Amino acid sequence: MYSAEVLDHFQSPRNVGEYTEPDAVGEAGNPVNGNSMKLFLHIDGERITGARFRTFGCAASIAASSKLTELIIGQTIEEADEIRNDTVARALGGLPATKMHCSAMAADGVHAALSDYKRRLEETLP
Repeated sequence: MYSAEVLDHFQSPRNVGEYTEPDAVGEAGNPVNGNSMKLFLHIDGERITGARFRTFGCAASIAASSKLTELIIGQTIEEADEIRNDTVARALGGLPATKMHCSAMAADGVHAALSDYKRRLEETLP
């Protein structure tokens, strides 16, 4: 049912946790299926230098969150803003149709975090 990549990221998730002073935080989830994700970013200039997550959900949700952090670390804000649910699903070697909401949650999480970062930047402008 799941690819080897999904199983690997579920059994050994990368970048789990949170930063005490993140540059951005994004939350995503679906109250209907109970999945939720909180993404924490460190950003230096225009580049994402660190990403950590906390996810409550199924194996695919945890794997998608873990894979997302690997995808975005090192990317520019602009590059990360191009992440879509199919980007995450393909990077995981595919997801069953019934689990595509998990990759959508990961993509929504990074978009929410980037929106938070942009809002924080605007608040610091004179």
